[in-house]
Amino acid sequence: MRIIAIIIAALVIIVAIVASTATYTVDERQQALVLRFGTVTAVVNEVGDEDPGLHFKAPFIDDVIYFDKRNQEYDMRPAEILAADQERLVVDAFLRFRITNGLRVYQTVRDERGLRDRLRPIMDDTLRGVIASIPSNEVISGQRSSLMNRIEAAVAAQVENQDLGIEVIDVRILRADLPQQVAEQVFQRMASERQQEAQLIRSVGEERAREIRAGGQREATVIRADAQAEADRIRGEGDALRNRVYAEAYGQDAEFFDFYRSMIAYENAVRDGTPVIVPPDGEFFEYFGSRTGDRN
Repeated sequence: MRIIAIIIAALVIIVAIVASTATYTVDERQQALVLRFGTVTAVVNEVGDEDPGLHFKAPFIDDVIYFDKRNQEYDMRPAEILAADQERLVVDAFLRFRITNGLRVYQTVRDERGLRDRLRPIMDDTLRGVIASIPSNEVISGQRSSLMNRIEAAVAAQVENQDLGIEVIDVRILRADLPQQVAEQVFQRMASERQQEAQLIRSVGEERAREIRAGGQREATVIRADAQAEADRIRGEGDALRNRVYAEAYGQDAEFFDFYRSMIAYENAVRDGTPVIVPPDGEFFEYFGSRTGDRN
């Protein structure tokens, strides 16, 4: 009985081992290739013919490899690339793709690791080729949309020509900047150029200010001269008019004119605290003590 139990247990173990090697499970997010001595005998759950779940294969002689059907990302390491103006740029980019034909992937690169090794030179060559045709300022300034479209189209064309069994979904540039050392040199050169430009603007402004001040001074001198001439003319006309009025008044009543002029003289000459040294019987005071306006 003990020997029979041992035999039964051994048979159960053998059956379990055979069953485990005769079945495999394919996730709905995967596609599988069944290999017999390195030759593909079946493709399971491929795009357009979904069949996930439990499947059977010949035990011990069949192997199964899996490929992810979901979107995948290949991230390049930052690389220095020369732009059209010979400026070096540090470019960091990544590629999104999806495996659509696992059989072609196996036939061309064997597995996903080999696929990524194949994508590396494709991305590198495409980036260098496209960026080499564009000035660095257009890459850095943010005109990324058209640039990434060109790169994506070029990568998709190479993938299609090599028939890798994948679909290119998107290409994105994470960063495109000048190297640190070059950036510092560029910033210093830009600062020097801005300082020279500022100095030129200040020099032009100072020259213009001197011209404006000189023009203003000349204009002020002309205005003052014109105003002085006009004032002299008006003053002369006023003096002439005054003299004419005085003459007319003197002609009408000489005695009153003398009296009026004496009153004005008194008002201007005799003020509070003003010493006046004039003989009291002099001509200046002939109207001073008069109550009727007649000469004393």
